[in-house]
Amino acid sequence: MVRLSRYQYKFKDNMSETTMPAAEATSTSEVEFTSYEFAFHVLPTVAEGEVPSVVDSFKALITKAGGDIFDEEVAQRFDLAYDISKYLEGKNRKFSSAYFGWVRFRLPASALNELTEEFDGQKEILRYLLVKLTKLEEQNPFRFHESIADRKVRTITDEEIVEEIAEDAEVVEADEATIEAEAEVAADDKSAEETV
Repeated sequence: MVRLSRYQYKFKDNMSETTMPAAEATSTSEVEFTSYEFAFHVLPTVAEGEVPSVVDSFKALITKAGGDIFDEEVAQRFDLAYDISKYLEGKNRKFSSAYFGWVRFRLPASALNELTEEFDGQKEILRYLLVKLTKLEEQNPFRFHESIADRKVRTITDEEIVEEIAEDAEVVEADEATIEAEAEVAADDKSAEETV
């Protein structure tokens, strides 16, 4: 029997012995998974109560393709920055809002094309984006709905406006008084210099 280096692996069949580098000797059952994010807009014509079941159908497609879901942001309705057109029921329709969410998963790269074809066939999707995640992106997900929650519009009452104007007027009066006082001091300094 031949002694092999630590970088080689030995295969033996009935008739002959074959050696190959260790890199090629890895098990074919080991499949490398890649992390992806599936970000989507669900059509606003879908009833709000049905959106979770639509998202569940997307997740079912991912698991059916061999994916392992590890994170998600629940789809919520919001106004789009611009209208998006989609050909539906024989005509182009424009949409100004949609339900936005995302799902993160690990999947063998070999299954990605089949999954993409499945997503293309989903009639509830207005638009989607499927991206490969870096390790840093995987560890630090961006939560869209949390980020826009801080930017919500607040209605200001007339009383708040009057208070703000009064505060601004007080600041202006204080600034004017300071400017006048500084001007008097400068004038006094100037007259003192002239007398010397």
